[in-house]
Amino acid sequence: MPMTFSGTIGQHTITRMRETAHLFAVVGSILTQAARPRHWPRTTRAVFARQVLFTGVEALRFVSLVAFLTGISVVVQAQVWLGKAGQSAMLGSVLIAVILREVAPLLVNFIVIGRSGTAIAVELANMKVFGEIKVLEAQGLDALLYLAIPRALAFALSVFCLTIWFTIVAFVSGYVFGILFGISTTDPVIFMNTVLKGLQPADVYNLLAKTLVTGLFTASICIMEGLSVRHSITEVPQAATRAVVRSIATLFIISAIVSVLTYI
Repeated sequence: MPMTFSGTIGQHTITRMRETAHLFAVVGSILTQAARPRHWPRTTRAVFARQVLFTGVEALRFVSLVAFLTGISVVVQAQVWLGKAGQSAMLGSVLIAVILREVAPLLVNFIVIGRSGTAIAVELANMKVFGEIKVLEAQGLDALLYLAIPRALAFALSVFCLTIWFTIVAFVSGYVFGILFGISTTDPVIFMNTVLKGLQPADVYNLLAKTLVTGLFTASICIMEGLSVRHSITEVPQAATRAVVRSIATLFIISAIVSVLTYI
């Protein structure tokens, strides 16, 4: 007997709820196990360091380029629209609201998901297909401790640091561009004071949530999708695609929830 439309919706909802519960369980396990010092042997620390190098350090050049162009677009436009009279009063609040609260976390997460999230999913999927994970388990290495924890935490830490760097580069590039082309004549000290005055305690919580939390969840999704493959090499690109799509969807959901909880 074919399933009804309402039955299809219900089954799809139940499936999504199970996937969400599994994701929260994985994230909870990662945080719980990572808090124990004995779960950080030299091998795990080495994986963590390599992941920070790949996800954070090696992405600095591209993130800086995007931040430079974003700063020119956003900061200069803000100075043009506010005018000289409004710059001292509103410029800092506008830049904080646009760049620090929304643009920087979103763009950095996009870059890291596209660059490192897919790499994690593909790497773990290949390890699963070629039996390397079974070899690790045979050697007494827990897959969660060795593969998931260092990658997820390094991913989240890299997103946070890159977002801070993105914000600084965007502010500096926009201000310098405005000075060079005569759009703004504001003293740099005054410019920084307007930015700092626009910063609120809620912005700190917002930044932490949209970098550390989203980074942890999106990394966990990539890890789960990579380990979900079975025996066929053709499943690897499918796993990478699912990892990117679900990570981006999760990013927008978490960002929207954080914005509502923080500022409304």
